[in-house]
Amino acid sequence: MKTPRKRSKPRPDKSQSLLRQLAAVPAKLFSGAFRQQYGAICFRYANDGPGIEILVITSRESARWVIPKGWPMKGKKPFEAAAIEAWEEAGVRGAVRKKPVGRYTYLKELDNGDVAPCIVDLFQVEVIEIGNDFKEHGQRILEWVSPDEAARRVREVELKSLLVEFEVRGRKARSSLKAVTSIK
Repeated sequence: MKTPRKRSKPRPDKSQSLLRQLAAVPAKLFSGAFRQQYGAICFRYANDGPGIEILVITSRESARWVIPKGWPMKGKKPFEAAAIEAWEEAGVRGAVRKKPVGRYTYLKELDNGDVAPCIVDLFQVEVIEIGNDFKEHGQRILEWVSPDEAARRVREVELKSLLVEFEVRGRKARSSLKAVTSIK
């Protein structure tokens, strides 16, 4: 599913400037000051067989390929926050696994230009509903791709590994999944 997006001038790759900025203050990496985020590996079963497709989206700022993720939310459990991010950023809802299926780290450029190392706990979301009235509609491109293709598109090495090796968990143990089709 592709969402139309207004194209502006291409943005320069900020990864080099982020690394330079972080190299100037290495204490950030070693101070234990990692910030927590929650992400969703959204998947569906492919129409042409038993395989799965994973949803990748573009980031709003740099238009690079990512998965839905965001900051903790007051009063929400981590898996609920991941499900809310999946809806707000990609317009998908479904059954979310309560336990993380993996985690990865990356460098987040904050609004003030500072860099924060982040740890993202990932939750599996089996997509049941795809909507068009979500918060960031039109601000991102959304595509369903194979796990291998999803891994090729994202930049973070640890996330690449998680996507290539992704296996649906709890398929037979549906009790470990929680339907979150009512989150708005």
